[in-house]
Amino acid sequence: MKAAETTEATSQLSSVESMIDKLAKRGVIHRNKAANLKSKLAKRLNAAKAA
Repeated sequence: MKAAETTEATSQLSSVESMIDKLAKRGVIHRNKAANLKSKLAKRLNAAKAA
């Protein structure tokens, strides 16, 4: 993954995590489901950075 892609993906990750948190706060999804989604996204980002 290139440096520019990494910074873009990191900024997008934070905005997506914010959206997921808002959904959990409003009760659209369960808070544990939100935590699992954020964890999976972070794991995929870190794997892409390492590759």
